[in-house]
Amino acid sequence: MKNPEDDARIASHDGASGGNWARKDARNPSENGKRENRPPAAASAEPQPASDSGRLDTSQKKRARRRRRGKAKLRNGAAAAATMPAQTDAQPAGPSTAKPASKLSNRRRRSRRNKQARAQAAPKQAAELQAGQGGTPRPQEQQRPRPFSARSDALQPLYAALDLGTNNCRLLVAAPTRPGQFRVVDAFSRIVRLGEGLSATGRLGDKAMDRAVEALKICRDKLASKTLRRSRLIATEACRSAENGADFLGRVREETGLDLEIVDRQTEARLAVSGCGTLVDRDTDAIVLFDIGGGSSEIALIDVSRRRSPRLAEHIIAWTSLPVGVVTLAERFGGREVTRESFAAMVGHVSELIESFNDRHKLGELARSPRFHLIGTSGTVTTLAGIHLGLERYDRKRIDGMWMDEGDVTSMTSRLLSWDFDARVANPCIGADRADLVLAGCAILDAIRNVWPSQKLRVADRGLREGILTELMSRDGAWRDRRHPRSNNRHIS
Repeated sequence: MKNPEDDARIASHDGASGGNWARKDARNPSENGKRENRPPAAASAEPQPASDSGRLDTSQKKRARRRRRGKAKLRNGAAAAATMPAQTDAQPAGPSTAKPASKLSNRRRRSRRNKQARAQAAPKQAAELQAGQGGTPRPQEQQRPRPFSARSDALQPLYAALDLGTNNCRLLVAAPTRPGQFRVVDAFSRIVRLGEGLSATGRLGDKAMDRAVEALKICRDKLASKTLRRSRLIATEACRSAENGADFLGRVREETGLDLEIVDRQTEARLAVSGCGTLVDRDTDAIVLFDIGGGSSEIALIDVSRRRSPRLAEHIIAWTSLPVGVVTLAERFGGREVTRESFAAMVGHVSELIESFNDRHKLGELARSPRFHLIGTSGTVTTLAGIHLGLERYDRKRIDGMWMDEGDVTSMTSRLLSWDFDARVANPCIGADRADLVLAGCAILDAIRNVWPSQKLRVADRGLREGILTELMSRDGAWRDRRHPRSNNRHIS
């Protein structure tokens, strides 16, 4: 039988601080039996001193904090369990070796969530890009999504450069890699001889324009198959000097959809330099860089003795563009049958053009030091290098960046002069397309060497396209932040 005094004591305790106990007991009935035997603090017959009351309040606060921490751990554990993949038959149940979710730091949790989000988003982005290009993923790709990769072509920013010159039509599509470098994704090159007969008539011929348009249609198809971040399409000396150059570019726009811009000679010289920045060694003080084209030849004097900038074009102290190239020179003096007398006449003509370049001695003593050398970025020097190496087939990897001594260049030029036209055609590094142009290029090279003599010549199998790509990627910040590139598909000049 219950004691009425006990009921009254319990009722008075529930109305005071014991209310918390009553609510907790209702949530956890299994604890009620234990807590009913606890003597309530309010039932004490002796009054509590003030200091004891303060200690009691402090202990209650500590218990409340422990309860909150326990609830937070339970919530974190439940959230981590929800994000973990379900266990399958292929993964037998067993004791888990993973750390409890409650012991992970916030930074590690965020990192794990970001990785999971990227892995889930990558296949969807690749599918959207492929769908935008008119294709559909194969069934195997739908069943096994492609993992996220920074080097995936579908997710990489692509840049394109097209150079329509007097002799060649060239296209290059590339993706940025390490700072200052890129990886070629697609390329195209064809000899079209757009400037054929230009020096005699002052106009582009119909057959030459037809050849160029057909090559540009191939470039258009290659560009249409890519998702490009930026591109630049240029035309040089042939369209620049021809009376009908602008009309021809209008025809190109109508028949191919490509909008080419005619660049001036200064821009052409700068682009030729921009593509060769990685070929300048640290122990170099000065360079004369030349680009022997089909209708013009650009020459740049570069001083890197005081400071070094990532952009080599910023070190140009003087430049010139000679109104002569391999096509125009060969048409004037003859390219199929070249004698030593006609070769000397070509060298003399180019030398007179260089004499009109007033700043040709601006490098001063730097051009006479052992830390000075030449860089050639044309088909002429790459052809000489291939013959020098005795290649049975042209190999860019062996040519680009190689060194030739002064004696090697002189020897190769003399060797070419001893060959007739058929012998030049038979050489795998020359072929029928260049057999009537290569000696004209050698004449321009000899004239440059006479003004700026150097013991070393560095061969560069690169030119305007590489310069365009370098400037596009640099301006777009492609090498500053590879993880979060900007997404704007537009053309720049």
